[in-house]
Amino acid sequence: MTGSRQEATTAVGDALQRYQRSVQAYDDAAGRRLGVGPTDLRCLDWLVDEPRTAGQLASATGLRPAATTALIDRLERKGLVERVRSATDRRHVLVQMTDAGRAATWEVYRPLVDEGAALLDRLTVDDLERVSGLLDDLRELTDRLRARLETR
Repeated sequence: MTGSRQEATTAVGDALQRYQRSVQAYDDAAGRRLGVGPTDLRCLDWLVDEPRTAGQLASATGLRPAATTALIDRLERKGLVERVRSATDRRHVLVQMTDAGRAATWEVYRPLVDEGAALLDRLTVDDLERVSGLLDDLRELTDRLRARLETR
């Protein structure tokens, strides 16, 4: 028997909340395994894609410049990141993950990637495109509402 649209919408919201809590708990465990705090882990997440400036990391983590410098110093001491000169503008210093940092974070997150891929294999291309679109829409929504919170 099919429930109402409101029941289905509530079920999706509840499932998203449970998923968000589960991801947060996984990230907390990953941080403990890596010996870093939540903000340090968030910084590493931002560095997975590409090197970033300290200013970009400060914006991404919500830290003030001095706290961002302390965060980078902590991660550098652990051998997870390094400061390098920008290849395009030698005046800029970038922070990038070291090979050891990539290996350590990959060890922690690889099971999610591997086992998550098996879950996604159950979906059709159309399903995957709908899920991807929904996730992008949800991210845009939270980014917009976060910006509103920050300006108040």
